[in-house]
Amino acid sequence: MEIKLGDHPFDLDFHPSGQVVATGLISGRLLLYSYAADSTPQRLRKVDAHTESCRAVRFINEGQAILTGSPDFSILATDVETGAEIARLENSHGAAVNRIVNLTESTVASGDDDGVIKVWDTRQRSCCNTFEAHEDYISDITFASDSMKLIGTSGDGTLSVCNLRSNKIQTRSEFSEDELLSVVIMKNGRKVICGTQSGTLLLYSWGFFKDCSDRFVDLSPNPVDALLKLDEDRIITGSGNGLISLVGILPNKIIQPIAEHSEFAIERLAFSYDRKFLGSISHDHTLKLWDLDNLLQDSGNVNNPSDVADSDSDGMDLDDGMPKSSKGTKRKNVSLSGANNFFADL
Repeated sequence: MEIKLGDHPFDLDFHPSGQVVATGLISGRLLLYSYAADSTPQRLRKVDAHTESCRAVRFINEGQAILTGSPDFSILATDVETGAEIARLENSHGAAVNRIVNLTESTVASGDDDGVIKVWDTRQRSCCNTFEAHEDYISDITFASDSMKLIGTSGDGTLSVCNLRSNKIQTRSEFSEDELLSVVIMKNGRKVICGTQSGTLLLYSWGFFKDCSDRFVDLSPNPVDALLKLDEDRIITGSGNGLISLVGILPNKIIQPIAEHSEFAIERLAFSYDRKFLGSISHDHTLKLWDLDNLLQDSGNVNNPSDVADSDSDGMDLDDGMPKSSKGTKRKNVSLSGANNFFADL
């Protein structure tokens, strides 16, 4: 299925329990579509969300609301059912909001173009953590729920580990030659995989984040803007040449290209709530929904990851030192009415 968006998309997200997909456009608009197998997607909502581009999109509160972030520094909460504005937090960041991710049922994290990551607690209706983790834009964030740690990647070529329990930046990697563009956690929490501007995948061992433990250089000469974890041994990658590939991790191998969105770069990838569809957006102004079973029919069962363990035996949680960067971290408990009002109805 293909949806013509009419403009450049930056992010997409699927509803957590229904057949609805959302995307944010360079125009500042938020678009919501319903979809179903063997039928044409229907646009449900068009929201003029921001005065500048809509870079980040995330469903929250079991899909009742959707958050969007923008270079206009604001984060907007929109009612999914009506399209009405619930609340807008002006100046949520001091720079353009580039990424929003879900953490728990009541917390989300956002990253901006100055390298700052913030954690928002919807129960306390406030910003509960501010991590000045990087020197350049936040490209991606993922969450290790068992250890309550955020893994962030940045255009400055580093990876950061932010500890939500201690409210500190636990560590930051050495500078890579590449911008880090995307990140996932694999191998039952033992490996962190980063996509880079050059197309190399960097593999970090958990607890040893100062430098990568392995590099996979054979994937693509193009940027790897999007990574999506399929299971503990396989990831789906989206590259700057428009190819979507299935890749094995330890052993590192290209299992097979599984789709070609277009000749333009893949911006983001996402699974539908039931993992029946893979969504991709690209610079060609389209959102495509791929039948995941058809894509992977020659690549093994989607829900049956390999039980073969890799040979890596690195330890856990040894890299606990603080970064030597001039930037530190600070706890910011926002009690201003703007922050309270923002989450009051969520």
